[in-house]
Amino acid sequence: MIQSIDHINLVVKDLATTVRFYTELLDFRVTNRATLQGDWIDSITGLSGIHADVVFLEPPQCGTRLEILQYHNPPSHSLPDNSRPNTGGLRHIAFLVNDIAATTEKLRNAGVQFLGTPAEVPAGILPQSTVRKSLCYFLDPDGVILELAEYRSV
Repeated sequence: MIQSIDHINLVVKDLATTVRFYTELLDFRVTNRATLQGDWIDSITGLSGIHADVVFLEPPQCGTRLEILQYHNPPSHSLPDNSRPNTGGLRHIAFLVNDIAATTEKLRNAGVQFLGTPAEVPAGILPQSTVRKSLCYFLDPDGVILELAEYRSV
């Protein structure tokens, strides 16, 4: 059955801006690029006349890829509620970091919007845990909620 997560797809307004965000601020690397069009992609999505560009990104230490897609036709739509933590559906992607304070500072200095401040999960929340977790939420250029997660041994 399932072996692992292959990739996570993000549909964006401006491919170049989003790729710069993930590569320059979060150290992802571009591994592939393509233009998507034709009957094969129309049949997969159930849309007609697709013309889109895609860039695949991998995190610095490998792991699950991001598939960043910009639709030129048909145009995509943004829903403001998708940038709220309590909206139903896929809500955020969490990135493991080894220094949440330094990463947060780097992103804040670059003008990235945070939803709150880093916080530590109280010990009693996960009583069987042997680590402590600190985390915070921030937004990418398209309003996708991202999380920084740092784990420390207790």
